[in-house]
Amino acid sequence: MEISKKKPNYPIHPELRSYLRKYRREAPLAATYEALLQFSNSVPVLDQEGKDTLWQSVIYDNYLQTEVQKALVEIYAALKTDGDQSFVGQLRTDRIDHCLFGNSNPFRIRIVNTINDNHDYYYIKKADASRIYGLELEHLLSPNRIGYLVDGDTLVEEHIAGIPGDVFLGHYMDRPTFAKTRMAKEFVKFNERCFAMLLGDMRSYNYVVDVTPDFDMEQYRVRPIDFDQLTYEGRKNHYLPQFYKENFEVIQFCMDILSPETVDQYQTEERTLIRKRYFLAKEQLDELLDSMAKVPLSKPEKIASLCADLNEFHRTEAFSGLNSMGHVLKLHLSKMIERTEHRTYLGRTSFKA
Repeated sequence: MEISKKKPNYPIHPELRSYLRKYRREAPLAATYEALLQFSNSVPVLDQEGKDTLWQSVIYDNYLQTEVQKALVEIYAALKTDGDQSFVGQLRTDRIDHCLFGNSNPFRIRIVNTINDNHDYYYIKKADASRIYGLELEHLLSPNRIGYLVDGDTLVEEHIAGIPGDVFLGHYMDRPTFAKTRMAKEFVKFNERCFAMLLGDMRSYNYVVDVTPDFDMEQYRVRPIDFDQLTYEGRKNHYLPQFYKENFEVIQFCMDILSPETVDQYQTEERTLIRKRYFLAKEQLDELLDSMAKVPLSKPEKIASLCADLNEFHRTEAFSGLNSMGHVLKLHLSKMIERTEHRTYLGRTSFKA
């Protein structure tokens, strides 16, 4: 399970730009990613235990600080209220953090409502076509909605709330309210969604767990927060979170408490939901995947290797000769849907008189 250390940045090509414009994902922004790099000083951001978080809080020269803070409030309005500026007077930029870890090196912006001191986050990153395709597929095919905007080579994303996966696995599962069976069920479904969308590198620090108290027991939803490795790696197992050693703890109790028949049930449930979302947004998805096929989004040897793995998995030769990850994903997604459509049932139970 070796993951590529540094994935190249794939620029937004004209077909993807046209798609973003059509579906209102493109908007003029008050600041760019490159402009935010002009900070003059920074200090490390530490966690509650005093450990380095790999984020640094940045500071700008006096003549820039006010201008940058105002621009970031306006970007928040563009993201949250389609550019309605009537609320910006009650908002202020509280902190600007920059991360030096990972592919995207994002800025994390904290916005505070001065009336009630409530705060929210969003992120500014250098736009990457792989990540944008991942965000859009997550928005269309998963139960989660994703808010983001693009302007030139700048990408702005909403904050995805939840407990970081590594923190959840390390500390949360010892709580008396933890519902192990429900978490196992959700992880199976998450695993299936990632594989259907060919979303790779879902190690524990690349997803969060959203915990919702229910009337009798907690509910969980696992949400990816890193979309950079969409359709980049060359092995099937790279797109299955169950094979990452960082997820071993949750995989262990999944194996302990879920029978193969139950796992098959949960996988089928998730593929059924994906199929329904697919046909609901089929026209838009076809446009997205067709634009995705215009660029490789990976190296030729990785595409060939993944095609070989998927031929074996789906028991077909249809992937042979495909030369772009867009074509690979479109065929793989249709095959995953077919796995649910063509299942046979042994009988039906009827309670009709």
